[in-house]
Amino acid sequence: MSLGFGDAQADTWEFVYKPRWMRQAAWVAIAVVMVIHLTFGFLLDITYTGVNIDWWDKFSLIGVGVLICAVILFLTRSRVRVGPDGIGVLNLVSERVFTWDQMIGLEYPEKGFCARLLFPGDEHIPVMAIQARDGDAAVAAMSRIREYGQKYGARQDAE
Repeated sequence: MSLGFGDAQADTWEFVYKPRWMRQAAWVAIAVVMVIHLTFGFLLDITYTGVNIDWWDKFSLIGVGVLICAVILFLTRSRVRVGPDGIGVLNLVSERVFTWDQMIGLEYPEKGFCARLLFPGDEHIPVMAIQARDGDAAVAAMSRIREYGQKYGARQDAE
């Protein structure tokens, strides 16, 4: 269904959209997690509680915070790219590129937080970059992607 991993040409993308609200929320969450873990890491041995707290325990608590932040950072990766060859959807882990003739369209389900690409056989994949919380920016992105779909989908039908 997809062209594969890493075979999309970087120069051919005409439109790139990344979610705004999700990125802002992720950075706020990262800041909160790091403040909490740094505070507790540095204040871990202020009073004696009967347990020997070493510098390694402090470092480990801060390290756990860094790991949690790395997981949260994955939420900032989502994007959708559009070009003459198709549409590239990067959700959390890997990007999948679909040609225009493989897909039917793009829709936003009534109950859902993100748009989805429609394929034959009643199949779909989520497009996490286009989310309801982005409001007008998400609506504009969907409109633009549909315009490219009409432009390039018609071009491929003529070939």
